[in-house]
Amino acid sequence: MDLELRHLRTVRAIADEGSLTRAAAALGLAQPALSSQLRRIEKALGGPLFDRDHTGARPTLLGELVLERARVVLPAMRELQDDAVRFANSWNRIRRFRVGATHGPLLGALVDRLAAAEPAAPVSTHTSWSVDEISSLLVAGRLDYALIGVCGESSPPREADLVWQVVGVDPVFVMLPEGHPLAGETEIPLARLSHEAWTDVPGDGCFADCFAAACARAGFTPLSVFETDTASCVHLVQVGRAVGLCRATFPPTPGLVTRPLAGAPLSWRHLLGLHPGSPAAGAAGAVLGHARAAHREAAGRSDSYRAWLAAHPRFGTPA
Repeated sequence: MDLELRHLRTVRAIADEGSLTRAAAALGLAQPALSSQLRRIEKALGGPLFDRDHTGARPTLLGELVLERARVVLPAMRELQDDAVRFANSWNRIRRFRVGATHGPLLGALVDRLAAAEPAAPVSTHTSWSVDEISSLLVAGRLDYALIGVCGESSPPREADLVWQVVGVDPVFVMLPEGHPLAGETEIPLARLSHEAWTDVPGDGCFADCFAAACARAGFTPLSVFETDTASCVHLVQVGRAVGLCRATFPPTPGLVTRPLAGAPLSWRHLLGLHPGSPAAGAAGAVLGHARAAHREAAGRSDSYRAWLAAHPRFGTPA
């Protein structure tokens, strides 16, 4: 049997997980199938790679040698694959806009602006809840730009590979049903919502942890948090099942109101990303300008946000 990259990934997974049982689960394999595969790999390499007993699996000296080489070979092959895909996707320099984005209020407005400004250039989109997925596609050359959001001052993904620029910074507001007792307030202290159930959209950043920490500082633990799509969040708020967390640019919606949280305990940064070696880098300034204009317009459509911004100049769209 010739050794393949997938075999090195298998060996690394066993070492990382410390047991065949956990490695099989991580790789999506049945344990007997993984054990058989490991035996074939060990036969090809000339000896056992792991000492195994009831406590787990530990690399042998031969295993350490293989793992040392795998830690060099696997990242190098990933980089080669990313570079090759990026080259294949960028050799044709016909003007186009392939935009990846997490689900949010700015993508549609950005697409509209790009299509109006460059009517001959095709515009395509790819959406995902995962900023890591969007960023990986950008690194691989399958996207030209990424429009994502990150919580507070947290770092965007793949900073070593990508360039990120700020589109806008928003506080996180709370969505309430129109008849909620606090719907008429100008700002709402988080502690006054301690008895509520909550809803928000999912993501793979630190927002859930930051929300839990903000609640702890306010002296309570959320009763429950429903993570679901935007339409379901809106419905849960409209029927009074929960209050929602949303970006301040959330558009006016029948049956609910959005209000600032006192002291802005949570914030959200909208970012535009690109690969500096991509042909798309040449149009980055124009695309950033369109994205910021879309953010400025979204903020202007929210009465509660527009009034709040006047007293909080560190938020909003950069000049």
